[in-house]
Amino acid sequence: MLPRLLSRYGSSSRGWSSRLSYWSEVGLGWAIAFFLCLGFWGLFNAAPVVAAPTIPNPEALANAVREIESLDAMRSELASSLDGMTTEPTMQTMQQVCRPVGMRAMQLSQEKGWQVKQLSDKYRNPAHQPDTLNATIALTRFKQNPDLVAFWDMETIDGQPGTRYYRRINVEASCLACHGLQANRPQFVKENYPGDRAYNFNIGDLRGMYSVFIPDDLASEIAESTKS
Repeated sequence: MLPRLLSRYGSSSRGWSSRLSYWSEVGLGWAIAFFLCLGFWGLFNAAPVVAAPTIPNPEALANAVREIESLDAMRSELASSLDGMTTEPTMQTMQQVCRPVGMRAMQLSQEKGWQVKQLSDKYRNPAHQPDTLNATIALTRFKQNPDLVAFWDMETIDGQPGTRYYRRINVEASCLACHGLQANRPQFVKENYPGDRAYNFNIGDLRGMYSVFIPDDLASEIAESTKS
């Protein structure tokens, strides 16, 4: 096509109409070449399509979600008993309000074979600090995304692969009775928790998170039992 166009342009017998036609064809040729190059560039530089992650153990994970929602409802209901309280909370108050949640988490761990924990970097009990690097990263995700309620990930803990479910815990008004300003903490907290970090919270702040680790071999056993 290009030699033909050049020969037409070089002919002195052509008038202005021929020359206009020539330039139209030249423009069309360049346009086609440009879009062909653009198409090949896009073909080789297109971002790869990433498939959505597959939930490895959907039955076990769904069960964990239900249990943690029930546990959080228990926590919220017990904490609401502090609303309107006119006396300072005591150690007995903590045993009535906070202890049952921890006991239920331990019970779930024993009954289900999971590892159920409450974790926070602003902990009162050092046993509740993040136990792995992934847990620390999970807390950071919740801090950076206030609308993020929960997520799961594949992790290996103590050499055992499995699924770990994280669910955020937010501060409610009733929580401030023990977790408000540092100077206003109950006396039993000041006396019994010298390394306390769980203070200066406001309503809606991230208090911490629930963590449920489900070992792969346990999840496989559950899946097989549901088939039989």
